[in-house]
Amino acid sequence: MTEKRTGGRILVDNLVAQGCDRIFHVPGESFLAVLDALHDTPQIDLVTCRQEGGVGFMACADGAMTGRPGVAFVTRGPGATNASIGVHVAMQDSQPMILFIGDVDRGMRDREGFQEVDFPAFFSPLAKWATRIEDAARIPEYVARAWNVATHGRPGPVVIALPEDMLCDVVEAMDRPPLPRITQAPDRHAMQAMAALIEQAERPVAIVGGAGWTASAGATFAAFAERIGLPVASAFRRQDALPTGSPAYAGNLGYGPNPKLVSRIKGADLILAVGARLGEATTDGYTLITPDHPRQTLIHVHPDPGELGRVYRADVAICADMASFAGAAAQSNIGAIRGGAATEAHAEWLDWSTPSPREGVALDLGQCVAAMRERIPQAIICNGAGNFSGWWHRYWRYGAQPSQLAPTAGAMGYGVPAAVAAKLRAPDRAVVALAGDGDFLMNGQELATAVQHGADILVVVIDNGAYGTIRMHQEREYPARLSGTTLHNPDFAALGRAFGCWAESVERTEEFAPALDRALATSGVRLLHLKTDVEVITPATTIGAIRNR
Repeated sequence: MTEKRTGGRILVDNLVAQGCDRIFHVPGESFLAVLDALHDTPQIDLVTCRQEGGVGFMACADGAMTGRPGVAFVTRGPGATNASIGVHVAMQDSQPMILFIGDVDRGMRDREGFQEVDFPAFFSPLAKWATRIEDAARIPEYVARAWNVATHGRPGPVVIALPEDMLCDVVEAMDRPPLPRITQAPDRHAMQAMAALIEQAERPVAIVGGAGWTASAGATFAAFAERIGLPVASAFRRQDALPTGSPAYAGNLGYGPNPKLVSRIKGADLILAVGARLGEATTDGYTLITPDHPRQTLIHVHPDPGELGRVYRADVAICADMASFAGAAAQSNIGAIRGGAATEAHAEWLDWSTPSPREGVALDLGQCVAAMRERIPQAIICNGAGNFSGWWHRYWRYGAQPSQLAPTAGAMGYGVPAAVAAKLRAPDRAVVALAGDGDFLMNGQELATAVQHGADILVVVIDNGAYGTIRMHQEREYPARLSGTTLHNPDFAALGRAFGCWAESVERTEEFAPALDRALATSGVRLLHLKTDVEVITPATTIGAIRNR
């Protein structure tokens, strides 16, 4: 299309051309021309949110669900800085996202005008690419490039500032069609080197994670691991990369992992890292596997050559997307590993992930997870940051990707917005938002978005009256000297009802399953307020035990 259009119209037309079908936003006067164009664009579902942090998280989660960029619009200044948390999460999670920011007029720049920020400078450390469009005729070029940057190599966020007057310019522009996704097949010689090293190894272990996994890629890699008997662990908050029902699945790394899995990783003579960056959480501060990993061989597979050798010395580096690598591995002639380690590791994970009743605990979260597993086994689980998530990381049996939306960046407030995005993208699947009490109140206002847009989610608020993770660290470093971690909370069930949700409170283990059944029998947004004891600080320990150390 080349007839004259406003910049706002050109932008929306080119988002449609690239395949965008949903936008998350909080409206701002700086991009009214875009909102006007969206009025006549039924191909795009416009989701109106209540705070820009929720916008950023929803776009990040939408990108994780689809593998295409989640698209967000916010206004300048406070809108953009609020949304920056979503950009940071998308970067550390390696998820495709594009954030558009309405900006000051071009003629007003550099006067510190109303809500003015130098957005390319502000976002460059957080994003894969941060830029500004000065000429409306070049909008198709920028949108097509942003789409490709966000999705290729290591996926991540792109940020584009849109001067308000530029969006109102009427110009001719040539729309750009989408480009086919470029995939990277693994090098044949590198695959041969990998095969030789795995066959020579006595205690190899694989770690899968990062972005680019699909249900089919995970199943293909699982079949390869099962055939050769290779134990496979998942990186932090990537428990859906591989089918957990696979006989080769060994459990998850991150915070609170199975000690037997930790010992297995430490004792491995070869690590095959597929897609994972081997970040701080997965490697326990770069100690479980060190960057130089003496006495261990590292084969590192990643879709972005810039990640290979960036932190870890790789003995064999393979640049490939997950599907291509999994397919090549499945077709390899690598022989079976001696010793039956995969079967043993899977049995250890099954034992570790089976909750036993906890004596003397009024509300046992392990048994709550077990009740959820029975009733909604294929649910998409969305959570932010906090010790509460440890019960689900340990005891939930995650299904095929995508079934775990959780920020590897450890951002609080992610669960409810992510659940809204997930339900809108997968309306036929059960979607659960898990949130601690401190976590929930950072973005709980997006319950209004869920109700308004018909996202029928189950929200589980775990309330122990504290910023629990920080309380745990505080007790370890300064036992019994509480400072700044206690919370006085509202009645979360009443708050949920005020938003138009069905809601109940639960205080005892035996109350949970009946309350869950009532929630699942109800349509709309449902909220369960679980009142727990801060003494039971993790699935494995208590405040008293930490103090006694």
